[in-house]
Amino acid sequence: MKAILFDLDGTLLPMDMDAFTKGYFGLLAKKAHPYGYTDSQKLVDGIWAGTSAMVKNDGSMLNVDRFWKTFAGIYGNQVYEDIPIFDEFYSTDFRQAIAFTQPQPEKAQKAVELAHKAAPVVILATNPLFPAVGVETRLSWLGLKASDFDLVTNYENSRFCKPNPEYYREILAKFALDPKDCLMVGNDVDEDILPTASMGMKNYLITDCLLNKSGSEVECPKGSFDEFIRYMENMI
Repeated sequence: MKAILFDLDGTLLPMDMDAFTKGYFGLLAKKAHPYGYTDSQKLVDGIWAGTSAMVKNDGSMLNVDRFWKTFAGIYGNQVYEDIPIFDEFYSTDFRQAIAFTQPQPEKAQKAVELAHKAAPVVILATNPLFPAVGVETRLSWLGLKASDFDLVTNYENSRFCKPNPEYYREILAKFALDPKDCLMVGNDVDEDILPTASMGMKNYLITDCLLNKSGSEVECPKGSFDEFIRYMENMI
């Protein structure tokens, strides 16, 4: 095995995505209100529009540029001056969103530790919809740092999103990796497993916070996070 890739939300960081998203948007609306974003529903709709644009990104620009171009189309170009306000949110108020997750730091740290023993490259392949600071805040809930990985994807360094296979191809290209030498660990069948399997990557499906909107059958090792740790221990 040359590389092990981990998803974050629902994999290393257990959560109910709907509860997390609702709580996170509530915190963001509260932060943005004093700066003129007084219509919380318009703000949420704008965030979703920017997110959708990133998911559909064709690679012609970074996700960060795609997001803010879309968001500015709703609020006007003055939003570019407000980017520091949103970045500050992800390093401060966003920390409260830990309440909408169920972090298990010891297990997450153990998994990453075992991955480094099993492969020379360990990557946090979290869907790059957040700024780097937002990813780092979520990692801190697990007692982990960006430096614990050889690469952490975020909206500032990525041109595609899950489930586009180009997102994974962009990652592998950075390390000249062959898909067949890589293992993707995730909880989302449609975003983590199907696109990587189509490329020839190996997979492990974490079932604690399983997502499978398409109802697809997958043929790969699967189990709880505890079972995954045992799987990793046997791999070494």
